[in-house]
Amino acid sequence: MDENEVNDLQDEEQPLQEKNDEVKIVQTDTDAKDGQTKCPKCGATDISLNAKTGKLRCNFCRHEFEPEKFDSMETDINNLQGEVYGSGTQDIAQDAEDIITLKCSSCGAEVVIDTKNSTQARCHWCRNTLSINSQIPNGAVPDVVLPFKLTKQEARESIEKFVGKRKFFAHPKFRMEFTTENIMGAYFPYMVVDMNAHADLKGEGEHEVRRYTVGDEDHKETYYDADLYEVEREFDLTFEGLTVESSLDKLDNSNKNKTNNIINSIMPFDTENCVKWDSNYLSGYTSEKRDTNIEQLKPIVEEQAKDIARFAANDSLEFYDRGVRWDNESLDIKGQQWKSAYLPVWLYSYLQKKGDRDILHYVAVNARTKETMGSVPIHMPKLIGVSALIEVLCFVAALFLSSSSSSDSDSNYWWLLLLGGIIYYIVMYNRYRNSGARHAHESETKKNVTNLRKVDNLIKRRKRLRNSSMEGANNHSVRGGNAKKGMIDNLKDIAK
Repeated sequence: MDENEVNDLQDEEQPLQEKNDEVKIVQTDTDAKDGQTKCPKCGATDISLNAKTGKLRCNFCRHEFEPEKFDSMETDINNLQGEVYGSGTQDIAQDAEDIITLKCSSCGAEVVIDTKNSTQARCHWCRNTLSINSQIPNGAVPDVVLPFKLTKQEARESIEKFVGKRKFFAHPKFRMEFTTENIMGAYFPYMVVDMNAHADLKGEGEHEVRRYTVGDEDHKETYYDADLYEVEREFDLTFEGLTVESSLDKLDNSNKNKTNNIINSIMPFDTENCVKWDSNYLSGYTSEKRDTNIEQLKPIVEEQAKDIARFAANDSLEFYDRGVRWDNESLDIKGQQWKSAYLPVWLYSYLQKKGDRDILHYVAVNARTKETMGSVPIHMPKLIGVSALIEVLCFVAALFLSSSSSSDSDSNYWWLLLLGGIIYYIVMYNRYRNSGARHAHESETKKNVTNLRKVDNLIKRRKRLRNSSMEGANNHSVRGGNAKKGMIDNLKDIAK
């Protein structure tokens, strides 16, 4: 695809009309021009990001200029209606070209840019930089970009500190080969979603009135008395900046050969500081283009939105200390807004050979907030050996305490020591692998609740309950991960 074809494609798309009465598409690359982006002071095209100031800087005259703010989409989420999409979220065309040819305006040479890997290239004759700034239907150019804020040195220090705390059980080969010299700054593709919705939740909740213990010294049992209530919560809910990966590879947290959950866990990003897309922000960094569409991601977003609503209701449920079981949950989405974004990550990766498997471990740093999470290869013989030693010591201690349990009622729980080695193994394994690390979208997404209506009606008083919490309580459950897994499985089936 050459420059003329790109322009023809843009002409066909502009002005973009609403798909239907409910969907509005906002053109976010208005006035974007492919080719040379020149320094306003000296005219040079060698421009890159100064992470310390967040400004673009000419590498020739050192002049810095302010980022162009992104303000072309809805900002009043309380009144958001229907569906609003940034033009950078357009569906990826299966026949879209990744290779684009631009003509250098300085010397007339034709320069090829492989947008699968980059949106910039240097002219091989005059050395001027050429950029792709207009959106093309292959997912390579988003609506917005969030510039790097952390320097490479700051990221290296964070990664070294994280790994340094986990070297005791780290695999010897990993300890020998570990170096942060090769960390990479990468822009990963995400969808950023704002939503205006109305939530309605109905169910039952329990409040503990009394707890007591009955029995003699040989056998004691704790019982609970609780009041059962009919509970309803109805409210308007808005949230901004819900962020979802739009790379199929990074969405797949079930892949046992890659620790993808590590990259997910360093969210959220301060997406409110995103700026209008400019290829120069990617200079010196790598990037990965989007390969999923809105319709594929909607089930994930809708489930995560329900999680946000469920957790938003918890702020009004403190009375129900034994939990709430929601039997009926509905979320009426009145308006939603989607924009595609490149968000910055510093990434260290290490390939571990484990039998006939290759496992790719990541240590990732959020290049805006400095939040760091990682997976470190474990030397399993050492971990198992130390855990076994602790188990033996705990067994000896348990034998000693058991001999005195008949005379000392406080020693009746000596048998818990038999779990010491197992608990130690689980804790250390999770500390190194962090397989449960994830982005807590249900609590970390910025949200606002208004027009709250509450119903709390006493149904009955319950006596001598054996459980310390309400049976079936689900007000702290998170289901967005299940939707993500289902979407990944469906796409894998289609690929087959």
